[in-house]
Amino acid sequence: MNKPTTDAVVTVSELNRRARELVEGAFPLVWVAGEISNFTRATSGHCYFSLKDATAQVRCVFFRHKAALLDWKPENGMQVEVRALPSFYEARGEFQLGVENMRQSGSGALFEAFERLKKRLQQEGLFDASRKRAIPALARTVGVVTSPKAAALRDVLTTLARRMPGTRVVIYPAPVQGQGAAQRLAEAIATASSRAEADVLIVCRGGGSIEDLWSFNDEAVARAIAACSMPVVVGVGHETDFTIADFVADARAPTPTAAAELVSASRAELAARLAAMRARLQRDIDRMLGFRAQQLDYLGRRLVHPGERVRVQARHLLQLGVRLKGGARRMVEARSWRVAELASGLRAGRPDLEGLLARQDEARVRLDRGHDRFLELLANRLVRARESLAHLNPQAVLERGYSIVAAEDGGIVRDAGAIHAGESVTLRFARGSALSRIEAAFPAPDVTNSKE
Repeated sequence: MNKPTTDAVVTVSELNRRARELVEGAFPLVWVAGEISNFTRATSGHCYFSLKDATAQVRCVFFRHKAALLDWKPENGMQVEVRALPSFYEARGEFQLGVENMRQSGSGALFEAFERLKKRLQQEGLFDASRKRAIPALARTVGVVTSPKAAALRDVLTTLARRMPGTRVVIYPAPVQGQGAAQRLAEAIATASSRAEADVLIVCRGGGSIEDLWSFNDEAVARAIAACSMPVVVGVGHETDFTIADFVADARAPTPTAAAELVSASRAELAARLAAMRARLQRDIDRMLGFRAQQLDYLGRRLVHPGERVRVQARHLLQLGVRLKGGARRMVEARSWRVAELASGLRAGRPDLEGLLARQDEARVRLDRGHDRFLELLANRLVRARESLAHLNPQAVLERGYSIVAAEDGGIVRDAGAIHAGESVTLRFARGSALSRIEAAFPAPDVTNSKE
C-alpha cells in the first residue's frame, strides 16, 4: 500500500478503507476479556454489544450463525471472554470486534472442558437413570471419601451420630483439591469398592470456586464412581454447585450434611414408626384374641357327648336303611310296570303277516287289471290320433281333387289379392306339379266394407 503524502487529500471512504486494512492486517484472532453492556439482539438474530473494562470499551458484533452455537444466553453485566477478529466498520468509521466464539470469563476454559467431558460421558451412558442403584434404607456401614481435615467430614459424622448413633463409619482419606487430588480421590473410591466393607459410599467436600471443586470434574473420578461396587452418594459444594461426579453418582445431595441424611435413617423417626407398629400389632392381637374367644364359645355350645352322637348316628342310619329298602322296592315295582307297558306296546306293534300277504295279492290283481285298462286306453287314443292325422294330411286333400298354389318365394297362396297378373306360381297336385303364369287375379270382396 502506497503511503499518502502530507499534501494529498483523501476521501473519508478512502481513509476508512485504509484504516480497515491496517487494523485487519495487524491483528489476528485474539481472546478479549471484558464485561457485556448495551447488549441487543436484532430481529435478524445478529447480536450487538459493547465489551468494556475499567478504562475502555469496544463495539462488538456477534453474527447469528455463530451466536446460535452458544448453549447459554449472554446478558448485560456478564464477565465474558470473546474470540474475535478486530476490524474497522467503514460505513460508520468505527473500530469493532467480529466475535467468533464466546465463553464465560473466569471459568471459560474450565467450563468448556467441563461441557466436553460431560457430553462425552453422557454419550457413553454413565448418566443413564437405568444404571443408577437404590440407596439402602438402613445402612449399617457408611464409607466416606473426603479429606480428614475437611469441615465436610465433621458435618457428615455429626449428622450420622445424631440420626443413627450405631452406624459404623469407614473413612477413606483423600485430598479434595490441589495438585494430584483427582487421582487420589479416584484411588480412594477404588479402594472402598475393592474392600466392599460399606453398604453405601459418600464422596463429599464443602463449597468453593469452580477451581476448588475441579477435582470432582475429573474423568478418573467419574469412572471410579461408575465402577464402584456399592451405591455412591455425592455431596459436593452447595445447592447451586454441580460437578461431573454428581451426574455419575447413584444419588446427588446438595451438601455433605444432606448426603449423610440421605444414607442414614432417623432414629427418632424409626422409633416413632416402631411405636406405631407396636400399637397396631397390639390392636390386631387383641382383636384376634376376642374373635378366637367368641369362636371357642360357639364351638363349646355345639360340643356333644360322643355316646349321644353315636346314638344319633345309629338312629339316622336305621332311618336310612328303611328308606333304602322302600326306595328299592318302589324302584323294582316301577321297573316292572314299565316292562309290562313295553311288552304290550311290542305286541300291539307286531305286524299281521297273513293280512299283509292277502293285501299284497289283492294289490297285484288290481295292478294287473289297471295295467290292462291303461294299455287299452292308450291303444284307443292312438287310433283316434291316427284318424285325426289322416284327416289333416294334405295329401288326402289333394287326392280329393284339390291343389296347392305356391308363390315364387315358396309361400302358400291363400288369398287371390296376394298375387298379381304376370307372376309365376307353382301348382301342386296329388301327383306331380305344374308351373303356371297368372293372367288375372280376382280378390274376394271385402265383407266388412260391403256391410257398411
